[in-house]
Amino acid sequence: MSGLHVEVIGRGPPLVLLHGWAMHGGVFAPLVERLKATRTLHIVDLPGHGDSRDCDVPLTLEATTQAILDAVPAASWCGWSLGGLLALNAANTQPHRVPALIMLCATPKFVRSDDWPQGMPVEVFRSFADGLRDDWRGTLERFIALEAFGSDHARDELRMLQQDLFARGEPAPHVLADGLALLENSDLRGSLATLGVPSLWLAGRRDRLVDPRAMQQASSTTPNARHAQVEHAGHAPFLTHTDVVARHLLDFLDDVAGTSA
Repeated sequence: MSGLHVEVIGRGPPLVLLHGWAMHGGVFAPLVERLKATRTLHIVDLPGHGDSRDCDVPLTLEATTQAILDAVPAASWCGWSLGGLLALNAANTQPHRVPALIMLCATPKFVRSDDWPQGMPVEVFRSFADGLRDDWRGTLERFIALEAFGSDHARDELRMLQQDLFARGEPAPHVLADGLALLENSDLRGSLATLGVPSLWLAGRRDRLVDPRAMQQASSTTPNARHAQVEHAGHAPFLTHTDVVARHLLDFLDDVAGTSA
């Protein structure tokens, strides 16, 4: 028994929601409220996070992706930030189980390199890793402040993220380090050209963690992809611009359903 926690809410076609680093599925509460009338939402707490705190699945790309696939039905996946890496991996490796992909403030490679200048400097990730050893609570506070920074509702976004952070208990410290390693070392750009499912790349224009230009570049090399941007939003647009995000998601999913009908 893996102990992976998946909350199921709503009615209609299934949609899997995957949260970002250090958070849990409860962070999607505003979006869930908006979507639950028309979608059956499978809201995952990633291993070591939230109600999956005691899950025995390692927080690695392949192990976590497979554990989620084993726990949810065939469904479209929406991954925010770190969750986007898992969603992209699932859609690429098992497209028969993931017929549509939504990348929400997420890219196939989070760290900057010579051929990926829009990524974050590797030093930022390593400073967070160092901070986890010295003051992991303070490090999480700094991270969620970055998530909120840039939004025209930054104070509201920061308040909501702070409220959600430990709402399902404290994440396991070693898993936080594993998550940073996953963000630092993953590079799924090579899978984009052969991605066999339609995808939506939804960015926050003022995101300071995931450059919207990186998302636009990724979508431009992906078949059957569309790119959209939430104006005035930071890294968590589903908190501050819930209706806009929900509309983009539903329009995309309805179009995919219409195409496959």
